[in-house]
Amino acid sequence: MKKELKEQFIILWEKYFGDAGLPITFYYIEGDGGAERAETPKGQSCIICELAKVINNGESVYYNKGNLACGGARRYLGYDQKMRPGFEYFLSCGNAIMEGERYIRTPEMVNELMAKLKPLHSEGKNIVFKRWDKLEESDNPEVVIFFASPDVLSGLFTLANFDQTEPNGTIAPFGSGCSSIVYHPLLEGMSERQRAVIGMFDPSARKCVPENILTFAVPKKRFEKMIGYMEESFLITKSWSIIRKRMR
Repeated sequence: MKKELKEQFIILWEKYFGDAGLPITFYYIEGDGGAERAETPKGQSCIICELAKVINNGESVYYNKGNLACGGARRYLGYDQKMRPGFEYFLSCGNAIMEGERYIRTPEMVNELMAKLKPLHSEGKNIVFKRWDKLEESDNPEVVIFFASPDVLSGLFTLANFDQTEPNGTIAPFGSGCSSIVYHPLLEGMSERQRAVIGMFDPSARKCVPENILTFAVPKKRFEKMIGYMEESFLITKSWSIIRKRMR
């Protein structure tokens, strides 16, 4: 990450978004990227809850298959290609041995949904999470992730569409909390359009974020363009200044 780009965004972010939290980033690497190995939680866990230390405290952590307690996270982060036995019942109506989350109407529909997901392959690599201000020049983030209030989300959404003529420049695909900040934006980063992804609609992950927060995840290449547009976009208008004052 170029130091100039990192510092430029921090200055512009404070100018137009005040004290709204800086985004976090992630990238895959064979080493540790200068991050600490995340502790493996005991019992059930959600990686979204564990990322609070990155978002709020600026800690840098890395994961791999060995310290991800959630099977869904192992799948969506590319470390496992199969879900646990009976997952189709877990996500839908349940059965005699497990209670269903009832996010999808039938087990058959769950299987159909999962069959449509492209596999990610990250075996042998670690995934590093770092807050934007903690990035070093040797880091190469793949996706930038904001945990955003409605006003902040409005600004990010509009900025991401500043150079678009096709209306669906930002998407909100169904999926888990971790799929909305890692899996889907990573796939977008491999595509020509590189659309941003709004997420954190998963009720199971929402307990890990404040009630007025959603996520906005964008591939780094697209994000660099967004930074370049900030000083010529709606952010310099009176309309945004009114919202900017409200953010305080």
